Amino acid sequence: MPGTKLKIRVFGDPVLRKKARPVSRITGEHREILSQMSGSMYEGGGIGLAAPQIGISAQLIVVDIGEGLYKLINPKIVKKLGSQAIQEGCLSVPGVCIKVKRARQVWVEAKDENNNLVNIHARDLFACVLQHEIDHLKGKLIIDYASFLEKLRIKRKLAALKTTAKACKLQL
Repeated sequence: MPGTKLKIRVFGDPVLRKKARPVSRITGEHREILSQMSGSMYEGGGIGLAAPQIGISAQLIVVDIGEGLYKLINPKIVKKLGSQAIQEGCLSVPGVCIKVKRARQVWVEAKDENNNLVNIHARDLFACVLQHEIDHLKGKLIIDYASFLEKLRIKRKLAALKTTAKACKLQL
């Protein structure tokens, strides 16, 4: 697996709608996947990436909003506070932005790649990104937050992405 470029799955790929499995034992393979995920996230210009977005059903996410890289395993939101609405994009739904209402602050528990317990208190953009990536682990996408009018506005883009996802699947 080293040196392989991870392919980011796009809307229409069924893996994006499945709940990711918890990681029971952290292995070298998980650490390698997390490293490759961060490389793909940076290469794609993103600030977060979840394992389902690269076709892996495991509760792994990487996040970097410019303040350092977080590699998190089995992340869970344990507390939420306040609210905010931010225009969000997604590497798996390219060209689509949706205004999503989320908590302004979150407290997240996870394991790091060395099996250490990590407790994070995140605010604003960092809180938003953590919630976004944890949504991916539940099979949820930003388009699920779209209003009826927004869904009408992006209908053609989503249809084109679905066609692309099917074409890519045929190439595998």
